[in-house]
Amino acid sequence: MKPLLLLLLSCCLLACQVDSKSQTDAPAAAAAFKTGAEQPELYLPLLKGKRVGVLVNQTSLIGQQHLVDELLRHGVDVVSIFAPEHGFRGDHDAGAKVSSGTDSKTGLPLLSLYGASKKPSAEQMQQLDIIIFDIQDVGVRYYTYISSMHYVMEAAAEHGVAMLILDRPNPNGAYIDGPVLDLNFRSFVGMHPIPLLHGMTVGELALMIKGEHWIAAAEQLKLTVIPMQAYQHAMPYALPVKPSPNLPNAQAIALYPSLGFFEATPLSVGRGTPFPFQVIGYDKFGLGNFQFMPVSTPGAALTPPLMDKALLGEDLRRVKAAGLDLSYLLRWHALFTAHNAVFFSSPSFMDKLAGTDKLRLQIEQGLSEASIRAGWQTELQQFKRQRQPYLLYP
Repeated sequence: MKPLLLLLLSCCLLACQVDSKSQTDAPAAAAAFKTGAEQPELYLPLLKGKRVGVLVNQTSLIGQQHLVDELLRHGVDVVSIFAPEHGFRGDHDAGAKVSSGTDSKTGLPLLSLYGASKKPSAEQMQQLDIIIFDIQDVGVRYYTYISSMHYVMEAAAEHGVAMLILDRPNPNGAYIDGPVLDLNFRSFVGMHPIPLLHGMTVGELALMIKGEHWIAAAEQLKLTVIPMQAYQHAMPYALPVKPSPNLPNAQAIALYPSLGFFEATPLSVGRGTPFPFQVIGYDKFGLGNFQFMPVSTPGAALTPPLMDKALLGEDLRRVKAAGLDLSYLLRWHALFTAHNAVFFSSPSFMDKLAGTDKLRLQIEQGLSEASIRAGWQTELQQFKRQRQPYLLYP
């Protein structure tokens, strides 16, 4: 495969222009941390005289200002705003259809990528010269912002539109863990053969998607990544704004890789409470003695599981959460088995979340966490080697 051409100048961290595969040439400057968006001097020149589209949401901030507002203030010709799951303002429920329309503040066309179509149309792309992706991800494969990025990259490649990624931290960037996706289980909650926790930023992942030809016409894509300044994968990072309605804080984000699987079970993980993805509970029997009741709330208005029922279970708001912990799944599955109850109420969705049916089958067979984890190691090591050329940070 051709070596990747990636221009990364030391200290100033000039925008990296990508043609195939690459790796950063120099460490980040010993300066204050900055996201890609917080370095407009590196990308505004790339937008001069261009018709610009943006794939953004409520996390696309430069300080307290939204990226779109800043681009308009600098005279950038923003043509359209593309909205992912949860919408441009981040106020749509998980799984709720996002409608196209007009942004009330800017008057710009608002085009949904989480409704009838998840990929920009040819007509939409023909109005653009370049499209910007600037969204805060959480580093978990089944979180769908990277799937939207995939489809926009592919549309850009197919229609000769340049792609600009403004990189942001991965709050789970210290971990590489979980099953690598089997493409037989590919879906919008898992599109790439990467582990559940891949330990990459969206910029690095975009380089890998292009370099490994995971999109159509990958070789035609003109991809530019604006790297962060003074960033490392294991660096703690408190998100300034919640990335989606049900990930309100650092604890929820840290537990999300472990608790997301419960979406394929009858249990509640706190949607419809003040502490989503920080509790586990059930109405008929439970582990622990914590009581809570999900109700219809903004961000969980689409009938959260076990709504208006008193639930008993575990309060995880103060546990030390890190990486992927299978013990929650294994304990609750054992409890359901003891009560002759069905644990995986949606086995097909579980397999999509896991990227394989092996995890579900191993749990149903009663395998230990150590045995399950042992089965991942060869593929994880292969992935670590495969991703190495695309890493921008230590």
